[in-house]
Amino acid sequence: MREIDIVYRTMFAELAQRALDAQFHADFPLEGRFVTVPVKGRSYWYFDLPTANGDKRRYVGPHSDEEITARVNAHKQIKDNIKERRRMVSSLRRAGLPGPDPFAGDITKALTEAGLFRLRAVLIGSVAFGTYAGLLGVRLPSPAMRTGDADFDQDFAVSAEVGKNLPPVLEVLQSVDPGFRVVPHQSDQAKVVAFMNGKGYRVEFFTSNGGSDEYTGKPPPMPALGGAAAESLRFLDYLIYEPVRTVLLHREGVSVLVPAPERYAVHKLIVASRRLTDALGRAKADKDRSQASLLFEALVETRQGDVLADAYQEACARGPSWQEAIALSLTRLPDNGRRALGKALGVQIEDLVATSRFD
Repeated sequence: MREIDIVYRTMFAELAQRALDAQFHADFPLEGRFVTVPVKGRSYWYFDLPTANGDKRRYVGPHSDEEITARVNAHKQIKDNIKERRRMVSSLRRAGLPGPDPFAGDITKALTEAGLFRLRAVLIGSVAFGTYAGLLGVRLPSPAMRTGDADFDQDFAVSAEVGKNLPPVLEVLQSVDPGFRVVPHQSDQAKVVAFMNGKGYRVEFFTSNGGSDEYTGKPPPMPALGGAAAESLRFLDYLIYEPVRTVLLHREGVSVLVPAPERYAVHKLIVASRRLTDALGRAKADKDRSQASLLFEALVETRQGDVLADAYQEACARGPSWQEAIALSLTRLPDNGRRALGKALGVQIEDLVATSRFD
């Protein structure tokens, strides 16, 4: 696995910063002001924008988030150069870094501009995977990234905490493609967790189910998601813990939050083992394991094996169901991925299944 030249790694990091600055500037006009608000013992930034009917308040982020606080403090100095960001995206794409397919990029851009990631949602799935090449500074093969959907996750407690801030999701999606329609949930027709256009492209929202499987299939309403509910799934709390900021190489760059790559990789082991056994399910499981394997290699290649080992051991320590899911996927993981994971854990390849159980 080849590393990306330091010049392009540096450019990618700078673009990520500029894209976040630009979105911050667009979200919060200069005539407004930032205020801190205590909520349940923690401080959060909010933004008050004067209107004819009084101040309009919107959520910004936790005061403890150093990147957000730095941008609040430097708000009036933030300037944007869209043309320069587009040039950077073009340079990075020519250098071999992947971007999303144009439609997925437009969907994510529209939701970013609507405030989805400001409200601490996380881009998951293969669109998120495409950001890891630039984030880790390695070349990842593009076939592992193509997808027919875009998936997003938001923690229920966060959604309830920040309140109703996102415009109606259907309107946001229809600004990209008027053919989008709601897809009622199978078990609760009054709830909408997914949206689909005429070509079958699907946008879906998820949230973490930290309880028992009895809550699976019962979508909770998400106050911050513009009328959308979310599919409740196990293991997502692990995936989106401490997400990282990065940029989609699309148009002038799209600032997003994605799972930490080591958590994404381990989570893919779990997901792969729980796929349906029909042809589509097997194909998705193969893709899951391929992405996990590539990230294991990339993390070890970029000397982040200790971070990977910590994430792997945390997952295994969560109990027998986690251990069983991981062990099952390890038996079918590509050899390069198993070797990389074994190196990170300091064990031989043949011992990996045993080390996932901690009996």
